[in-house]
Amino acid sequence: MTTNHNIYIHASQHMMYTADNSIDLVVTSPPYPMIEMWDEILGEQNPNILESLENEPEKAFEMMHQELDKVWKECFRVIKPGGFLCVNIGDATRTINGKFTLYNNHSRITKACIDFGFVGLPNIIWRKQTNAPNKFMGSGMLPCGAYVTLEHEWILIFRKGDKRIFKSANEKLARMKSSFFWEERNVWFSDVWDIKGTKQNLQKSKTRERSAAFPFEIPYRLINMFSQKGDMILDPFLGTGTTMQAAIVCGRNSCGYEIDANFEQIIREGINNLDIDLCNNSIKKRFDTHIEFITARENAGKIVKHFDNTLNCKVMTKQESEIELNYLTAITCNNRNGVYTVEYNPHSDLSVLPNNKNIFSSVH
Repeated sequence: MTTNHNIYIHASQHMMYTADNSIDLVVTSPPYPMIEMWDEILGEQNPNILESLENEPEKAFEMMHQELDKVWKECFRVIKPGGFLCVNIGDATRTINGKFTLYNNHSRITKACIDFGFVGLPNIIWRKQTNAPNKFMGSGMLPCGAYVTLEHEWILIFRKGDKRIFKSANEKLARMKSSFFWEERNVWFSDVWDIKGTKQNLQKSKTRERSAAFPFEIPYRLINMFSQKGDMILDPFLGTGTTMQAAIVCGRNSCGYEIDANFEQIIREGINNLDIDLCNNSIKKRFDTHIEFITARENAGKIVKHFDNTLNCKVMTKQESEIELNYLTAITCNNRNGVYTVEYNPHSDLSVLPNNKNIFSSVH
């Protein structure tokens, strides 16, 4: 199995390199309107935004979202019928001219996406827990003057049209090979995620990080939940490339757009520095955690009826009986076009892999 990964340094308001109905899943975290660190990049798309911020912040907020609307409209064009759009976004609080206001980014994006034709699905609340419990906004212990702190972000989930259809026997088998474990389903499909403490380090050296990059665990879960192996994943706000790295580990193809050319080196450093052993250990951790779950369940006297012959282990449901874990064996970059190719071992047993430590290479 191989996957390919393309980086486009281009504005995603017009995704010229991506064909209609060619994307299975979009996972992204856009610039957050009314968060000060994003003012400049949003203002570059429309200078009227910066002119309005001082005296007409509500107008600036709307113009910021009008720029994002162009991307959501493009996403609707490129996503296949039955494909998904997942948007990680936080609401914003800001004081302008002495007026403290909440700006509801998640509801504004939801309205726009539904207007473009997406079907709105239940959302996920990501509890960041970045604030200490003794932090507050406002007048401390005095009533009627303090504000609730925002310690969560939203993961908005949309689908283009009806459910994806799997007709042929091969399509159904490929879907089952990409299944998740029963106990993973119970965590991943909860409407509240506590990602604290689940950050993964998959690189052999520290890569510079954008302060607003979301944790690897978020795109990793979403890609496993809403796509299958070999699907094409798109991130229209690629940033440091976290979504692309997650797609690599999950065995999906990917592409992404980044408007800031300065980030291309950071994206490529992130992929070049992926440690294949660490990536494979993160995949194997799913299997090890599953075995621990099954062992604990049987020790409690509960019966586990089904079996996965590929993984040679018991599973909770028949739908898990074909799960296949594919481990990375090589990451190469074609210097002619900058496209990354990732190779995977067809076996699900990590112990049979060749002793490939870090075999990143360039192809001329």
